[in-house]
Amino acid sequence: MTDDDQSRNTARPLLRRPTDGELIDVAGVAHFFRLTGEHTGGHFAFEEFSLAPGTIGARPHVHEGHDEYFYVLEGELTLHTGDGEATAGPGHLLAATRGTPHGFRNAGTVAARALCLYTPAGYENYFRDVHAAVSAGAEATDELLAEFRSHYRTSSFQTPPKP
Repeated sequence: MTDDDQSRNTARPLLRRPTDGELIDVAGVAHFFRLTGEHTGGHFAFEEFSLAPGTIGARPHVHEGHDEYFYVLEGELTLHTGDGEATAGPGHLLAATRGTPHGFRNAGTVAARALCLYTPAGYENYFRDVHAAVSAGAEATDELLAEFRSHYRTSSFQTPPKP
């Protein structure tokens, strides 16, 4: 038996119960990370998030270091797609791969709930950083968020003016 065979035999799947995870509240969005890089060897992070009506989840931005996949479970998200917005309800999936502008908000009248997969993992640390700063008394301004995003190869995106 090789070392690879032995490690496969001793590895176990990770079962997470519905209450297992890390809740990080950032600017009115409840991010419940079910899996982080610590659980997946850095391969991906997985969260369930919810936001109340009228809440901006993330202003348009671009990631250069990871991909994000959003799957709507309940309510509706208004998704920024780089050249406009689209409304997404239950069952809709948005793939925001590296270099693609995206953002989201809840423009509806009921709470929205969705899943987000990050690959590779690491961006969960952005939410931890913002949460820690706000808990220490900082205000979650666009400037503060942009500063923290820059630590994770992420930049704000300005929609080009229409001709």
